[in-house]
This record gives sequence, structure tokens and C-alpha cells, in this order.
Amino acid sequence: MSNNKRLTRYKKGRKSSQTKPHLYDYHYNQPGTMPGLITIDENAVATEIFLVNYNSQQATRVNNLLPQDCLKYLSNDSISWIDIVGLGNEDKLQELGEIFHLHPLTLEDIVSIPQRPKVEECENYILIIVPMAILIDHQGFLLEQISLIVGKNYVLTVQEEGQYDSLEGVRERIRLNKGSIRQQKSGYLAYAIWDAIIDGYFPVLESYGERIEELENEILASPTEQILSKIYQLRQELLSLRRAIWPQRDTLNALLRDEYIVIDTTIKPYLRDCYDHVVQILDVIENYREFANGLMDFYLSSVSNKMNEIMKTLTVISTIFIPLTFIVGIYGMNFNTDKSPYNMPELEWYWGYVFVWVLMLTVAFSLIIFFWRRGWFKNLSTVKKR
Repeated sequence: MSNNKRLTRYKKGRKSSQTKPHLYDYHYNQPGTMPGLITIDENAVATEIFLVNYNSQQATRVNNLLPQDCLKYLSNDSISWIDIVGLGNEDKLQELGEIFHLHPLTLEDIVSIPQRPKVEECENYILIIVPMAILIDHQGFLLEQISLIVGKNYVLTVQEEGQYDSLEGVRERIRLNKGSIRQQKSGYLAYAIWDAIIDGYFPVLESYGERIEELENEILASPTEQILSKIYQLRQELLSLRRAIWPQRDTLNALLRDEYIVIDTTIKPYLRDCYDHVVQILDVIENYREFANGLMDFYLSSVSNKMNEIMKTLTVISTIFIPLTFIVGIYGMNFNTDKSPYNMPELEWYWGYVFVWVLMLTVAFSLIIFFWRRGWFKNLSTVKKR
């Protein structure tokens, strides 16, 4: 039994996917399961194979290949990029494993989603597993796992689905012969792919910067419970991004520190540049997480200030009516004036009723002038505008 998590989609502040994965899920097998066993998710996309074969003189792209068709491109001196999209066909994956002499545990890691980002060296290739973040609209992004298998003259990339990825720029560089990519070996192609994956995080982070600014404005205008939910979701998504990018720093550090069969010394300066980009992304994520925590404090302060202003409004109203209530209470005691000349003699006055009204209006007007001079009515007008 496996716990395969499908693509995780984050769109407009809400997380959803076909199987509603938990934020902290990782793949696991039932205890006692045979190692190297491939378990295909019933919702996995059908497997398609695309190939780009190139050298310094030319580049060829072939779509919808069969696994055995890849063999003829591996016998020459060119570099082959085999892009495998979808994990729904076990037969194709097993056949590719036989053609490229992939270890059964490698195939298991490829189809077992999600895996922690890592790099492993096998007999004639290295396996790199990283998550890829793709911005798919103004405020949404998709997070999927991509596996790179780097051999002497080939690179295999295995994606969960091919609807979105960050690799179109690499394909264009090969097609148009931009830079030195067509003069380099497979290790450089692996670097170019990984660099494109890392750079794909920057547009996602930019969209989060815009979301933080929008939330600040919403809190300032009207702090509601819906905003509190948005802040919580923002913090969860930033944590998910951090968990996706953080292990890549260790993976790149391992490639820079150790010696690998397909990564020569000429590639390491480029990998160091990728490492710097990962550190930069982590810094931005940490800053945004601090901003998100600040938004929570800002929200609580705004709610508290709004409550204080409401209490101030009630205080003004109560303060005005308390002396009026006191006056009315005194003249509502119904003492008999016939029993004593001191029992409210003003009740017998000709203008007694008018006198009480003038007294109450004078007190109320005096309190209003007092509060106005203290600036309390300016705060009340602010409450009404909000």
C-alpha cells in the first residue's frame, strides 16, 4: 500500500488537489513491502516520451516515442534529453528502466510521490529529485516532483504531468543554439534544467509579495475573519515553499562537495550559482514568513483598535446620558409636596418643566463641547467611514 500524493495546487490562497494531501505528507510503503516495488497511482497521467537530441551542429525533437526508439539516439556522440511525462504506464517505465539500466530502487523513487529532494549516485548515472514550482496564473502555482537521471550522454527528466513546467526556456536555448548548451556535455544540460526549475520559484515569490501587500490594505480597510483565514493560508503555503526549496540547498552542496561520474569540475561554478539562487529564495521566503506573522499581529492590533473606538463611542453616548438619567431619576421620585415644603418645591413652579429641559440640554450640550475639544468626535467619524 502506498501513500502517493498527487500534484499539489495552490490557487488564489487556497490549496486543493485530487486527493487533498496533507501539508506534511511524504511517500511511504506499508511495512514489510518488497523494496523496488513500483506502485502506480490510479489517477496518474498516461506516460508520454519526448526526446531532444542535439550536438553542436544540429538539434532534433521527436514526440511520442516508444521506449525502444530511444536506443538509436544513444549510440552516437550527441546528447539526448528524454522527457518522460506522466507516471501512469508501468510497462513503459519498466522498459525505460531496462534500456537505461536503472536500479529498481531508482524506479521506485521516481513513481513514489512525494520524495524528499535528494541526489544519489548509481553505477553509471546519478539521480536527482527536486520539486518544481510553476506559476499558473496571477496568484496561483503548482508544485510537482521532477526527477533527473543524468548519464554519460543523456538526461532523463520524469514529470508527474506535462501541462505546466519551467523548462521551455531550456528547450528554446537548444533549438536556437543560444549560449554554449549545445557544445556542453550532459552534466551541463542537467545544470540548465535544474537552474530553470530554481528560477521558476521567483515568479511565485513575486506573486506572494503582491498578496502580502493586498492583505495589508485589506486589514487597514476592514479587518474581517475572512482576512484571518487568508493570513493562515498564506503562512501554510510559504511553509510548503520553504519545505520544497530548503533540501535543494543540501543537494546542491553535496554535488559541489563530492565527486560524481557525470559532473566534471567545469560544471561546478554553474552549480554554485544555482546554490546562490537557492539561498536567495530562502531569504525571500523567510522575509515573507516574517511579514505574514506581522500581518497576524497587524490584524489583531486593527481589531483591538476598532474595538477601542467602538468602546469610545459607547462611552461618549453613556457619558452624555448618565447626567440626564440622573436628573430624570431625581424628578421621578414622586415626593408629596403637601407633606413638606422641602419635597421638590420646583414641581410647583410655573416653568418647572421647561426648567428641567433647559437643564438637561445645557448639560448635554456642555458635554458635547467638551468631547469635541478633546478630539473624540474625529475618531467617531473615522469609525463611521470604516
